Amino acid sequence: MTSAVKLRRCQINNPLISAIAGIVLLFAGYFLRKYLGEQKIRRAEEKSLQILKEARSQGDSIRKGANLEAKELLLKLRTDFEKETRERRKELHSIEKRLNQRERNLDRKVDILERQEALLSTREREIGKKEEESKRKEEELKALMEEEKRSLERVAGLSREQAKQALFARFTEEARGESAGLVSQIIEEAKETGEKKAREIIVSAIQRCSADQVVESSVSVVSLPDEMKGRVIGREGRNIRAFEAATGVDLIVDDTPEAVTLSSFNIYRRETAKIALEKLIADGRIHPGRIEEIVEKSKKEMEKTINEVGKQTIFELGITMIHPELVKLLGRLKYRTSYGQNVLIHSKEVTYLAALMAAELKVDEKLAKRAGLLHDIGKAVDQEQEGTHPQVGAKLASRYNESPIIINAIAGHHGDVEAISPITPLIAAADSISATRPGARRETLEGYIKRLEKLENIAISFKGVSQAYAISAGREIRVIVKPEEISDSEATVLTRDITKKIEEGLEYPGQVKVTVIREVRTVEYAK
Repeated sequence: MTSAVKLRRCQINNPLISAIAGIVLLFAGYFLRKYLGEQKIRRAEEKSLQILKEARSQGDSIRKGANLEAKELLLKLRTDFEKETRERRKELHSIEKRLNQRERNLDRKVDILERQEALLSTREREIGKKEEESKRKEEELKALMEEEKRSLERVAGLSREQAKQALFARFTEEARGESAGLVSQIIEEAKETGEKKAREIIVSAIQRCSADQVVESSVSVVSLPDEMKGRVIGREGRNIRAFEAATGVDLIVDDTPEAVTLSSFNIYRRETAKIALEKLIADGRIHPGRIEEIVEKSKKEMEKTINEVGKQTIFELGITMIHPELVKLLGRLKYRTSYGQNVLIHSKEVTYLAALMAAELKVDEKLAKRAGLLHDIGKAVDQEQEGTHPQVGAKLASRYNESPIIINAIAGHHGDVEAISPITPLIAAADSISATRPGARRETLEGYIKRLEKLENIAISFKGVSQAYAISAGREIRVIVKPEEISDSEATVLTRDITKKIEEGLEYPGQVKVTVIREVRTVEYAK
């Protein structure tokens, strides 16, 4: 009974317990979810604070970087602005100088024009006075003629026509005599005015053309370390001999520290030798075979340099449409002298002078510049061709299709041919001004060069001679012979013959050493 009652009570209380348990579990779940939600919220808040902190830190870094970049950019902009400002200031200063120069030129032109206007006004006043005097004389002549008519009719009893003819013949002779005197006076005055005007134009051109005084030397100095001098000399001097034979230049190695000297009257050879020696020193491998190789390369390099010099010259002078061969010949003029004066610099100076005088005389300025630049072009090859340099230059200009006016100016700038345009006398005048200004030329140097050239020509005139070089300022000549044509015994005879011919045909101070070099080379290749 009791067990059944207990069982029944349990059955009755079981739903209640389940309900209570459910409610408890519901509250427990609620509080657990709330607790867990709060934990998630706290963690989310902490994480958001951390993210915010990191974002602020990154923002500070970015802001600092941006500030640095902004400062660097500002500094760069300020530097660029200051640089541009300096360049603009320089440019403005240059423009101001050019404007000042133009203002001075305009002032000089205004002065010249004022003098010309004063001269013209004086001339006009003189002409007016002469016209008044002529009218007065004409009136006096009419009065005299009337009086003469009356006296003749009264005394001679001549008819009016006869008297008129006699008077006409008489006064015609008188008028012819007076007019001849007046014409002579006008011609003399015109000559004086023309000469004065010509002097003014020449003086103005000389004042406006500033040219450097350039006198070429016959030596060049090459720097090298003292320890290299022995390698340059070579065993028993073989490197020096090979270098001098290949270049035709005297190589002087003395006690001068860190330097050797190249001596030659020929500027082209000396410059080629200088380039070759500098290449050999930089390379370090110095022996006869290498010397010949470097010298050949230096000659090719010199040809390129000559072409560049010619192009730079015509660009500097603003002259266009010149044949490439003439451009090369202009470059060669840099390595040619006339009485010690560099021919290229002389040609540029003549160009400036001719252009200035042409502008004053209202002559074609471009033609004058072109003729001035090319007037001595024959000197680039006159040592290789027959004829004077004006003749050779005219042939070259004709060959490369220059205009007849340019050809005539080249051929006639020394008065050898008749001028066909005003350009020719202009070039002759500019050439004389450039050549005769104080310090422009040295005749002694030209005579010295001609003596050395004659010395080389004497040696080359003998059969079997391939090359001849005058060295040591003309105190020695080295002659290289063809070994297949000249034997050792014949070389001795040739040395004596050259010496005798030099004694007979050349005047020189002291003595001249004649050295004949006969060299045989045999080459084979090991394979």
